[in-house]
Amino acid sequence: MRYIVQYLRSLIFVGQMYLAMPVFGLIYTIPALISRAWAFHAVHHYARWVRWTARWMVGLRSEVRGEPPSGEVLIASKHQSFFDIIILVSVVPRPRFIMKKSLKWAPILGWYAMRIGCVPVDRGKRGQAIAAMVDGVANGRQEPGQLIIYPQGTRVAPGATRPYKVGAGVLYQQFGHDCVPAATNVGVFWPRTGIYRKPGLAVVEFLPTIPAGKPLGAFMGELEQVVEGASNRLMAEAGFHKRD
Repeated sequence: MRYIVQYLRSLIFVGQMYLAMPVFGLIYTIPALISRAWAFHAVHHYARWVRWTARWMVGLRSEVRGEPPSGEVLIASKHQSFFDIIILVSVVPRPRFIMKKSLKWAPILGWYAMRIGCVPVDRGKRGQAIAAMVDGVANGRQEPGQLIIYPQGTRVAPGATRPYKVGAGVLYQQFGHDCVPAATNVGVFWPRTGIYRKPGLAVVEFLPTIPAGKPLGAFMGELEQVVEGASNRLMAEAGFHKRD
């Protein structure tokens, strides 16, 4: 019975979350056309709305640990579900994502993503994808902000393993920015797919900065070690333990 009640609460929460997206989008359309600052205001407002409604509708609290970066940096984050995107967007001043090219055409979401300077990438061919990623970021360098990339390239469920892709390292080297790694445990409560949301405390944690200038191999090794180690710690804190 408890599961059924929580499932129904989750269903209502998910429904209102997706309904709120076009509502917020339409409310901010004119201001966002006039000024990119209003586009950032819109996505911040929506992300905070989702965090707030998750707390009281399904009992899913969320917390940010560490200092959200405000300068022009690369954020390389663990990605487990839509909720870690929401948490990041809610606290990072000018978030810009490396995103799947297909999302560019998504109603409302795609327009706002392009308006805040996200970089769409066709991931079909690795070499071309990296070149397009570097070129896209270079073309947007006049708009300072926090560039967010998911080094594993997609959502990864708790306990699953997936290699870290070299794209994060290429961007780190090409543009000479510091990198702020970020860990999370959100997948324990908000799965990659499905409706059910578990109550608990979802965390995104900003980790110590990796300074610019490290060799590619050293950077990639350090990034994977710190992000995976911190994410495993956060998931264990939430009651999830990876099976060997």
